Amino acid sequence: MQKEFPEAEIFEIKKTELKNPIIFAGFVGAGLVGPLAINHIITELKMTEIAVMRSKYLPPSTVFMRGRLRHPFRFYANESGTICAIICEITLRMDGLYSLVSSILDWAEKNGSKEIVILDGVASTEHDDKAYCAAEEDLIRTMADKDISLIPQGFITGIPGGILNECLVREIQGLTLLAKANKIEPDSGAAATLIEALNRFYEMEIDTSDLQEEKERIHSEFSELSQKYVEHREEISGMYM
Repeated sequence: MQKEFPEAEIFEIKKTELKNPIIFAGFVGAGLVGPLAINHIITELKMTEIAVMRSKYLPPSTVFMRGRLRHPFRFYANESGTICAIICEITLRMDGLYSLVSSILDWAEKNGSKEIVILDGVASTEHDDKAYCAAEEDLIRTMADKDISLIPQGFITGIPGGILNECLVREIQGLTLLAKANKIEPDSGAAATLIEALNRFYEMEIDTSDLQEEKERIHSEFSELSQKYVEHREEISGMYM
């Protein structure tokens, strides 16, 4: 009998001891800010791929970059197990998002995570070099001290919205960091702005110079995915301010 594909399952590919990690996550959105930022964090922190998301709700697509195949929905950890990263490089439709969200939050709880940070872009005509946040009230005040502005009001849809909603009813702090981003093309400048905000708030030292200097390469490698987002953005995740 053929085995059915799971509703949503985080399939471990490398056994890793995680120590209550903070989780940074990026999904396809305006300017591909989330995937660009998370991919850069993974590289700079020399993180290792530890798991992938298997789900019948993921489109039957894979990703290849410079000829190398990679799963489109991946989980990473740093060597000490204190930081995890989630990156999704395909557009997701609304069907089945609750299953994906529950799987992510269950995995986070199992590993003792207390905080999930979603990095994303807000479609705009230009980037203003500012980072914005949406979080619970006490955290917003702290972030303001690090030059991260609050968003007076807005609307978060898709898997980022689902994760943040679920965090509100679980013992996990959920927040999103946003930057105004090009609504048509990959925006490495906006991704760098969010990483610099992480550096200020979490006292990290992630170098963003490559993101700033390799805009042409990044544009070439990610332009097709960005176009897919433009085609489907009314149906998938989005941030609106």
